[in-house]
Amino acid sequence: MISELRVRPATPADVHAIHDLVEPYATERILLAKEWVGYYEAVQEFVVAVDGDDVIGCGALHVMWSDLAEIRTLAVDPSRRRHGVGHALLRTLLDRARAFGLRRVFCLTFEVDFFASHGFEVIAGTPVAPDVYAELLRSHDDGVAEFLDLARVKPNTLGNTRMLLDLG
Repeated sequence: MISELRVRPATPADVHAIHDLVEPYATERILLAKEWVGYYEAVQEFVVAVDGDDVIGCGALHVMWSDLAEIRTLAVDPSRRRHGVGHALLRTLLDRARAFGLRRVFCLTFEVDFFASHGFEVIAGTPVAPDVYAELLRSHDDGVAEFLDLARVKPNTLGNTRMLLDLG
């Protein structure tokens, strides 16, 4: 049961809780594991769901281009699933994307029905102009490589579905 669900920006003090939320999903290869330094470097991208003082969920919005971001690392404590935590996190991240003036949000997921319920649609190919594609190829970020559907990340993405939401 959740008594006081709220979503707020993550702080460096939340990194251990974020890591602990992601770890079981990473072990099952549902989410990509990150090094500790990766969480700290990206903490400003994260929001956390809290119930009282307990961090019970997390998610990140990673800006990829002037009009495009990716929802990443959306995880909910397994004992708190099916209580609206994931929906609250995703709504907050989408509001953040809108506040940044972004038009589209990408995700790579096993939870197709969840994201479809928020308007995401399955995509094929890479929906960016050739010049943007060429620039994105320069990124060292695995999430960008997943968006581009590059062969080097295929072992990490087997079974995942690429989805996109137009915020327009």
